[in-house]
Amino acid sequence: MRILVTNDDGITSPGLHALVAAVVAVGHEPVVAAPSTDWSGASACLGPLDDPDRVSIDRVPVPGVVTADGSPVVGHAVGAPPALISMLADLGGFGPPPMMVVAGINRGPNTGRSTLFSGTIGAVLAGERFGWSGMAVSADVPVTGGTGAVGIPGHVHWETAAAVAQAILPWLVDAPQRTVLNLNAPDAPIAELRGIRWASLAPVGGVRTTVTGRDDTGLNLDLVSNEESMPDDSDTALVRAGWATVTPIAPTAALKMELPLAEWERAVNRGD
Repeated sequence: MRILVTNDDGITSPGLHALVAAVVAVGHEPVVAAPSTDWSGASACLGPLDDPDRVSIDRVPVPGVVTADGSPVVGHAVGAPPALISMLADLGGFGPPPMMVVAGINRGPNTGRSTLFSGTIGAVLAGERFGWSGMAVSADVPVTGGTGAVGIPGHVHWETAAAVAQAILPWLVDAPQRTVLNLNAPDAPIAELRGIRWASLAPVGGVRTTVTGRDDTGLNLDLVSNEESMPDDSDTALVRAGWATVTPIAPTAALKMELPLAEWERAVNRGD
């Protein structure tokens, strides 16, 4: 199956590359097309574009990923937000249209109300409008105050989120059309992953924007961890506790569809 692999962090993100590798590992053909610049927080927007009549595209290699026959995987750096990339893929902009979209691995959690603003999730929900199933994948990378950005220096455990996504993908391929999942994984080694849980959306996200200062010309903003107490079965609370969480988010999906969580956990533990 041809699967669009995109994100909102941009074509150079190692999280994107880890997700491409997961798609290849389960035998599917990745159609890699991601923004040439960071479009985090873009939700499902389709612009603005530098030129409303043209979208720039550059072909770039995907580092460290080869197909089953040893061929390098080549992606597209696109001058557009993630949702528009889904639309362009459906229009044949990157070859024959894909049949599914996976987006991520996002640097930072997409839980609670953050799902409304996420460009990662926007890409998947746009794909659902074209009849595709899809999955948004995020790693709960800690937030550092004062940096104005999600993430901390050093290693991010992309492999944990990628392993869970890889376990879920075969099920998603066989699921009813337009099934959309939101996956969040803790930023921890696979050996420390407690398992996979269904989760409700938390009332607020795992991170929040704060105003740190103001003057006559504008506001200073920062993105910090949200320390509010959350319901025990919510995505934010469970990811903080070391679980990977799965939440159906498509309008056509039942809130608590039957998810083979134990089967996915076994696949992660086997390293399938």
